[in-house]
Amino acid sequence: MTRELVFVHGRAQENLDSVDLKKTWIDAWRQGLACSGLDLPIAEDRIHFPYYGDTLAQIVAGLDPGQAARIVVRGDSLDRGQQEFLMQYIAEVQEATNIPDQDVAAHLDPEIRERGVLNWGWVQGILSEMDRRMPWVSGASIALFTNDVYQYLQKSNLRTIMDDGVRSAFRPATETVVVAHSLGTVVAYNVLKRDGAELDLKVPLFMTLGSPLAISVVKKALRPIAHPKCVGRWFNAMDERDVVALFPLTADHFEVEPAIENKVDVDNPTENRHGISGYLGDPEVARRIYEAVS
Repeated sequence: MTRELVFVHGRAQENLDSVDLKKTWIDAWRQGLACSGLDLPIAEDRIHFPYYGDTLAQIVAGLDPGQAARIVVRGDSLDRGQQEFLMQYIAEVQEATNIPDQDVAAHLDPEIRERGVLNWGWVQGILSEMDRRMPWVSGASIALFTNDVYQYLQKSNLRTIMDDGVRSAFRPATETVVVAHSLGTVVAYNVLKRDGAELDLKVPLFMTLGSPLAISVVKKALRPIAHPKCVGRWFNAMDERDVVALFPLTADHFEVEPAIENKVDVDNPTENRHGISGYLGDPEVARRIYEAVS
């Protein structure tokens, strides 16, 4: 059996060398495999790494991440669609992380408090309270991530470029394991669900790591939700402290048939509990990929 492997990266990978980035993923996987006394079971030239980081960077017109985050958090340059998407996304983060309204209101001036929830000042208050409560994640980084998800889902020209990059990593009729992270899980899911038959894809394992697919506004944009027909097994892993993932892909959050297998006890040691090295370094995650490509 000759299977191939496709890694699909997430956001914040701009201005990086794709070869070096692929090596980072492989090295992290190797570390996870070493925990079980295993080594790489596949030649590196059969591991494909479609890179679209610079395309995402164009969203913020070349600004550095700090500048871009400040613009998004202020909300000044966002159209109404962006604001509504981000407000709904961040409100769901507030609910899922059990942040009381009164703690959010403590960050706001009285006029904004009077307007109530789902205004931009309230979003800023949630992000500020996240900064206070969750030292491993910044509110600004969540706002920027949410904006990138919105841009992918709503801008067809950007989505086409990113999807085409992922599509190009597959060879027709070749069994290919797909491992996707973060925003990359949204891109990979979209491609597999929509284009699997056309591309004659055969995916024995689809693995999603730190995925935001179960967040309501993301699901709504991807409807109808379905298990991609080209996918055999779907395995999802998350650290419960990972605010990007937020929910497991279980029946009450992401109902598809056949059901997705979930692992929610990853102990991701990276600073924000979301980094890819912390996921690929998990012994069970690493072993599942090993078994699928062997």
